[in-house]
Amino acid sequence: MWREILCTLNFLFFDFILNHMEIEIRNLERLKVVSISGDLNAATSPEAESKIQQLIMGGNHSIVIDLKDLNYISSAGLRIFLAANKLVRKSDGEIRFCCFNKTVNEVFEISGFFMIFKHFPDLESAIKDFHV
Repeated sequence: MWREILCTLNFLFFDFILNHMEIEIRNLERLKVVSISGDLNAATSPEAESKIQQLIMGGNHSIVIDLKDLNYISSAGLRIFLAANKLVRKSDGEIRFCCFNKTVNEVFEISGFFMIFKHFPDLESAIKDFHV
């Protein structure tokens, strides 16, 4: 019995660690800053996609996505950004990305996302680009 309990607790702990993501949305003048932390994968991407789509559908068409605290991104995570980009462009909006760590930077580079999206080394630069 104890073995089963320990196995269950072990699974729950690792499931939380591997599938943990948080999203914070902040208002800045005429734009929204979406900060994503943790892992953006097949298990967590539906929540992120829903929140970003709600922002866009709510009339927010200038969005900066801050990836400073994003540890990992899978193809499912990349896909939500493509879907969000398609949706926001219908309203003449744009999405900017900033604050990449080495791992996420490599994924964006290899996947060609740097050719699709404007990207910046820091949040301040991404925000300023909207005001030019």
